[in-house]
Amino acid sequence: MQITLAAWEDGMRFGLVGTGGWASRTHGPGLAAAKGVELAGVWGRHPEKTAVLAGELGVPGYDDYAELLESVEAVAFAVPPNVQATMALEAAAVGKHLLLDKPVADSLDDARAVADEVAAEGIASVVFLTQRFEPPMREFFAGLEATGGWKGGWSRMLASLDAPGGRYAKSVWRREQWGSLWDVGPHALSNLTSMLGPIGELTAVGGENGLIHMVLTHESGATSTVSITLSAPPDGSSFETAVWGESGTTLLPPRTTLAADALSLAAEELVVAAESGESHPTDIVYGTRIVELLASAQQQLS
Repeated sequence: MQITLAAWEDGMRFGLVGTGGWASRTHGPGLAAAKGVELAGVWGRHPEKTAVLAGELGVPGYDDYAELLESVEAVAFAVPPNVQATMALEAAAVGKHLLLDKPVADSLDDARAVADEVAAEGIASVVFLTQRFEPPMREFFAGLEATGGWKGGWSRMLASLDAPGGRYAKSVWRREQWGSLWDVGPHALSNLTSMLGPIGELTAVGGENGLIHMVLTHESGATSTVSITLSAPPDGSSFETAVWGESGTTLLPPRTTLAADALSLAAEELVVAAESGESHPTDIVYGTRIVELLASAQQQLS
């Protein structure tokens, strides 16, 4: 996608919702650096944190969400999924374009409500799944599609919230019963979708200490497996995603793109989607399908 500025000569005005680590490390710097984007303000629940982040970014801080919405054309979210769903619905209802974090909601009803409002208002949406906005990963996914002949794959994401120096150790929603499903699950499902095509069916079973296994049947006929947890022993953390088929086995390469740079690309592509009226490949419809699969897994696990 190429950025044009026909509609917003000074850049589309974005508001940032959230003041936590993900907002300060990724969304704030990413929006500030994005082409065709003007970061116009920050909203947070805690005025002190809002003032600090707004000061670092050189933009106004807002303690009134409605006031922020009045001053922008788009909103980027870096808050827990249940908070995001409510606030995104409010933003969509007044015609603001949405840069959503994954997952778009932690319930299927909430995700569908946001999707319906986006469709009703005719606004643009992009769901930020980090690896989908990393140029080397996009080249890798495109290469797999061009090669073809893939029969199956797997994704193993065994993380530890309690690892020394962990950035998400204090994250409340990630420590809930199905936290790993909603946190790392979207990445696993999205990556395997990019590698093997859309997922038609999903079967989920639980393991020890929050370990979740899923078996996926893709519309292509390929099958894949997912194993995820956020409660692995620190020394037991392990990450690997791969596909196998007629050309052998191919591993997802290590990440080399900063998350903030990936966020910049996501924001730039939201601008393009808003200008063109064309849906983005990872829009709210895509994000809602991910939530649908996660909700099915949770229901089976429950």
